[in-house]
Amino acid sequence: MYEQFFGLTEKPFAITPDPRYLFLSERHSEALAHLTYGVQESGGFIQLTGEVGTGKTMTVRSLLQQLPANCDMAVILNPRVTPAEFLLAICDELQLYVPEGTGQSVKAIVDLLTQFLIDAHSRGRRVVVMVDEAQNLSPDVLEQVRLLTNLETSTQKLLQIILVGQPELRELLERNDLRQLAQRITGRYHLESLTRAEAVAYVRHRLRVAGAVGEIFTSAALRELHRLSGGVPRMINVIGDRALLGAFAREEHRIGPALVRAAASEVFGRPVLAPWLRWSTWIAVGAGAALLAASLGYSFLWREAIPVTPPPVTAPALVASPETPELPTAAESVPATSTSPGMGDLQTVLSGATGGSTEAALTALFNLWGAVFAADGDGACLQAARQGLQCVTERGTLALLRQVDRPAVLTLASDAGDTDVLLIGLGADSARLAVGERRLEVSLSELANRWYGDYLLLWRPAVPLERQLRTGMQGEDVRWLRSSLELYTGRGSSSLEPDLFDDELALWVRDFQAARRLRVDGIAGERTLLLLDSSLADAGQPRLGEAAP
Repeated sequence: MYEQFFGLTEKPFAITPDPRYLFLSERHSEALAHLTYGVQESGGFIQLTGEVGTGKTMTVRSLLQQLPANCDMAVILNPRVTPAEFLLAICDELQLYVPEGTGQSVKAIVDLLTQFLIDAHSRGRRVVVMVDEAQNLSPDVLEQVRLLTNLETSTQKLLQIILVGQPELRELLERNDLRQLAQRITGRYHLESLTRAEAVAYVRHRLRVAGAVGEIFTSAALRELHRLSGGVPRMINVIGDRALLGAFAREEHRIGPALVRAAASEVFGRPVLAPWLRWSTWIAVGAGAALLAASLGYSFLWREAIPVTPPPVTAPALVASPETPELPTAAESVPATSTSPGMGDLQTVLSGATGGSTEAALTALFNLWGAVFAADGDGACLQAARQGLQCVTERGTLALLRQVDRPAVLTLASDAGDTDVLLIGLGADSARLAVGERRLEVSLSELANRWYGDYLLLWRPAVPLERQLRTGMQGEDVRWLRSSLELYTGRGSSSLEPDLFDDELALWVRDFQAARRLRVDGIAGERTLLLLDSSLADAGQPRLGEAAP
């Protein structure tokens, strides 16, 4: 309904777990690492808990998208079952045939699973059972889960189990009759809500994936959205979607904190007050109570005809002493303005460039690549794809941008709001920015203080790269990956099929990932491919060390 009004290609705050909108905060990255460990290592249980809406399902979906090729995963979504039904659900997920008449015999099903696990182990395959909403498991089923982990060889367990659930799962496993299962949990992680900075980056990430090229929420609105949602991603989505609908109904292209509060009031079904209004209400109540008490006291004294003589009012002298420090003047109470290089200029430039800054930054970025950006056209990434460019919208650090070595659009905060600027140079202690027609150099500390961490950059691969490359794949993109790694490492390949992603190529990818401090999984994803392209030092592409205004 409101997508065209805001220049979006789709709704950015749908609550369905779409992997394209995956936003890995520090907490979600750690949770995913725990799950990945549970898949790759042998033995015991892995436990992931979190409040409703904190992103457990999205994290699980992310894990399922990057499973190792030798892994068979059984996902149990409905744990309110009997032990026999639970075992049958595992067999269904693993496509294990269960003969008729065996369905209600726990022993018969366990025997079938045991033989399946032994065969899988002999073929070098890993079998993992993941149980979602595990807090709903009955003690009988949990005991059956524990017994399944008894299936083992002399060196390792044959089955890995991951339990995902709400905080009640932790309370359930603390029961005395389940202590044997609790002792086998080798990894625990609890997902917390997003911090304010993470919530701001989360909202901007989803808007950009949906095609937004400008800022829709003001900085104050983003702060209010985090406060009212408690940092829970699902609540951010619900309130954010309602705020977009409300702005559309009012024909307002910018969403402020008042509109976010109105949206939250509809979601919660009760009025939501601004923080300052809530505190002023309490202050007014307190003042009223004090006034009432004073009035009652005066009335009492008047009725009793007790004369009340006020004490003389004198101005006390402030004498400086070791026990009584001098009171600071008003000027001394205000912190001194920092004099870090470029700070004053940056604040001035940002304050005067908030309007239309996104279009200006994107236009300048496209120009560096010999491309054209149309402010009234489709999303920036769609326009880039039509001109043979890859678009990357992520959240990272200056260290990562230094590795990537490509000009990038950054969103900086200022007193006047948020402004998109183009990072065109990155030195040891300073950075060069293009803000509209202005060029200025600022210290890295000042840039970091004003940057939320999200960025947009472009790059031009030699061949179209539209998928993650992993073992078993074939194509021109695999051939490019192999030839690029040959050029990077300076060694030749022994493969007879250069367009096949074989074990040798997987080993090269792992070596490259380890050298660049990426997650070492042997899968050539977007970041691996981008850093490999940057490492080849093509002189025809703009770089942070070479990009000119």
